[in-house]
Parts: sequence; structure tokens; C-alpha cells
Amino acid sequence: MSCEPGESIGAWLCQAGQVLRAAAIENPRMEARWLLANAMGATPETLLREPRAPVPPDAAQRFTAMLARRAQREPMAHILGQAGFWGMEFAVSQATLIPRADSETIVQAALDAAPAPQRVLDLGTGTGCLLLAVLSERPGAWGLGLDLVPEAGALAARNAARLGLAHRAAFIVGDWSAALDARFDLVLSNPPYIPAAEVPGLMPEVAAHEPATALAGGADGLEAYRLLAQALPRLLAPGGVAVLEIGQGQGADVTALMQAAGLRQAALVPDLGGIPRALVLKA
Repeated sequence: MSCEPGESIGAWLCQAGQVLRAAAIENPRMEARWLLANAMGATPETLLREPRAPVPPDAAQRFTAMLARRAQREPMAHILGQAGFWGMEFAVSQATLIPRADSETIVQAALDAAPAPQRVLDLGTGTGCLLLAVLSERPGAWGLGLDLVPEAGALAARNAARLGLAHRAAFIVGDWSAALDARFDLVLSNPPYIPAAEVPGLMPEVAAHEPATALAGGADGLEAYRLLAQALPRLLAPGGVAVLEIGQGQGADVTALMQAAGLRQAALVPDLGGIPRALVLKA
């Protein structure tokens, strides 16, 4: 399909859609619309209503640069600088995983399993999305996010401030096995769980742009869960709840590790695709 020449919104979107389609982007026209809307400081809906309106030169320059990055399969969230999660916007960077809709299953499972936690811990906090989403729904709770990567801890702290939750959240840098000597009512974690050999074969947005340390879970994908099995019994308060994100097909193996550590499975909750995603454990 040929595109009309010109500097209108419709012309730019048509040409950009072709560029992204050639780069094997799944929804090229929709993504082009998001990028152009961001470059123009408009909404995607505005672009749909006014396809013949001109694109200002400064916006066209920004859009061209953003389009080139996306055509190289850089994640949309990195280009825009943020990602939506649980109805909130989180700043992102290459130091952390990008929040994903599947992980909202962890938040909902935690809210269902621990209706009134006072102290919440997020191990491997990344952007802070799990912890801050739970705190947004539990005004009586206070939370601590822990991450090995200093840049991740700083990013999570900035997100807490942006979302008005800094007074109820703190973030520290450290190792799960040695950094804490306290007990919590609710522990959250989305650990690295992809077998290391599979990481290079993931889609380019993930393999080339998200941190391997947050993706690769050792040879079998279970390395982080073995560490969690050692740490959780001393981190959970009596009657406390832990909610862990797991990968496809890992439910039985992770449950066995946790049961061997003295924890019991309370639920295995599927994500919207029907894949078991949230393992709920009780002390």
C-alpha cells in the first residue's frame, strides 16, 4: 500500500507504519500512533480525529528519532520512558525489567491473600511496581523494596515519590540472603526465572534491552527460587504470606522447593492467558 506524500498526521502515520511493519513489529500502525502522539504532546485519539492536521517540524524531528529506535526493536517503554502498570505510570530504565500486565496477577493475588498487611517486602523490586501497586491499595501498610542493583533502587525510589507513596516506602540495595533481619506480613517477588540458555532466543526487545540478571534464573530457571526458599522462612512473620511470580510450567518445581523449606502452597493463580503465574505461600 502506498502512502500519500505530505506532512500531515495521516501521511506520517502511514509511512511510519510501513517502517515498523518491515521491522516485524506486531501492531505497527498502533505503535506509530503512540510514538507520534508522544512526539506531538497529543493523545492517540486526537491523531485519529485529525488525520489531515500538519505535524510540526520539531515534533516530526522527535518522531523520526523515536521511530528509528523502535525499528531497531528497542522497547516502546524505553523510548517513552515509562510503562503503565496497575493503573499507574512507572518510570523505566535499562537497569530493570519493564512492568508487564502478567505481573498484575501477583498484585491481585497478594491483595486477596493478605487483606491487611502492615509490613510488605518486595525482593528484587526493580521499578518498585509490585510493592507500590500493593501500597496504593493498602493505605495502612508500609513497604520495603530490596534490589541488588543500585540504579534499580534509585529508580524505584523516584517512582514512589512520583506516585505520592514515598512516605510509606523505602528502598535498599543488598542481597536477599544477608541484607535483612526483620519479618514481614507479606513478601512479594518477581525473580529471574528463565533458563539462562533461553535468554538469547527471546524477542529482541527483551534479549537485547532488558537486564540479563533480571531474566536468567540459572541453568534450570530455578536458582532464584532456591535462594527464596532459604530466605522466606526467616523473613515471613507468623501467618505471613509470600506471593511469587513463576514462569510457565514451573509451578510444581517451585512449590516443591518451598514446601521443603516449610512453607505451604495456598494458591496457584493464573494470569489472563490462563498460565499459572502467581504462587501464593503461607508460613
